[in-house]
Amino acid sequence: MPEALTGGVVYSAGVGNNIAWDLAMIEHHQVELHAFDPTPRSVRWIEEQVLPSQFHFHPLGVGAIDGAQAFSEPNRERKFNYTRADLGDPQDKVVQCEVRRLDTLRQELGHQEIDVLKMDVEGEEMSVLPDMLASGIQPGQLLVEFHYNYPKIPFSDFFSLISQLRESGYRIFHISERGYEFGFIHRRLLPKDPT
Repeated sequence: MPEALTGGVVYSAGVGNNIAWDLAMIEHHQVELHAFDPTPRSVRWIEEQVLPSQFHFHPLGVGAIDGAQAFSEPNRERKFNYTRADLGDPQDKVVQCEVRRLDTLRQELGHQEIDVLKMDVEGEEMSVLPDMLASGIQPGQLLVEFHYNYPKIPFSDFFSLISQLRESGYRIFHISERGYEFGFIHRRLLPKDPT
């Protein structure tokens, strides 16, 4: 991954029960990290952790709306991957959680820019990223786990979103071996071609 700005602003959407990356970013790059997850299990889990002062947890989801959103709760108690209810199994228990648009969060937190946006939001990236682009928000780096394997997310929608990101100046610098995690950097951060 390209170097993050020392002391930069990082948003991490979708905490679940794993903040190893978040803590490493704080330790190695001295960033202010804002973590977002509205789901009950994650909120409880975070409350049990001892966290550095640069880790700011917000019990809100990152979404394409400002308000309450229905989520499907995982059937197994040890699972933390809630999904938006319309993407989940109709038999799942549904809980209401508060979500905010990235632009709303950025304004409420008083951030001009987001240096790094990391997202693992179980399919919600398909609506959050287009809303982000329409709002004119362009984080320097995007680290996204895509869920194009969900039955209700057509692969063509994923492909279209990748094209939108490219048209907005993003370039892929990493794809994980399993093909779901993508790293993007905005071209404004790339070295200028001297030719």
